[in-house]
Amino acid sequence: MKKFFGVFLVAICCLAMATPAQAQLLKWGLKGGVNMAKIDWSGGYEGNKDNSTGFFIGPMAEFTIPVIGLGIDGALMYSQRGDEYKQQGIEIPVNLKYTIGLGSMLGVYVAAGPDFFFNFKDTKWEGFDTKATQVGLNIGAGVKLIQHLQIGVNYQIPLGDSFSFEEAGKAIGDGKTKTWQISLAYLF
Repeated sequence: MKKFFGVFLVAICCLAMATPAQAQLLKWGLKGGVNMAKIDWSGGYEGNKDNSTGFFIGPMAEFTIPVIGLGIDGALMYSQRGDEYKQQGIEIPVNLKYTIGLGSMLGVYVAAGPDFFFNFKDTKWEGFDTKATQVGLNIGAGVKLIQHLQIGVNYQIPLGDSFSFEEAGKAIGDGKTKTWQISLAYLF
């Protein structure tokens, strides 16, 4: 196992050194876009199930191994989800990303990974309680243009509840915020 790890590490270093001098392994940038959230209620509650819009914006970083096309990206973003049952907080997506280059000016990527959401405050509406932290799974795809611009679509699947609903102190049901995201990122 140690020999395999050593050979793997040497191979990665050789690939990194064999790339052109202008290729960057680590890029920083700004990412923003639109959230389209839908609450999936359980327990018979018939509240707002329509899509509602919000937004997200924040800094991001991307580490890519140039020849292989495999990389990791992450961001620290302010995110607003929902309309009637609004959530505002910090979102931290971390994705494993695979890019296929279609020339020096265009690339296509697929990405997947965990998403962490932290509410600014534990909001309570009458009978509703939002969760302070949420964990989800991202699945996405997009295009890279002119080596600096990325346009993507992402779907967040919650792994736990976003809301709980109770009436007269008795739990009635739960809600999960499922979110589509359309993003635009510029990397320096």
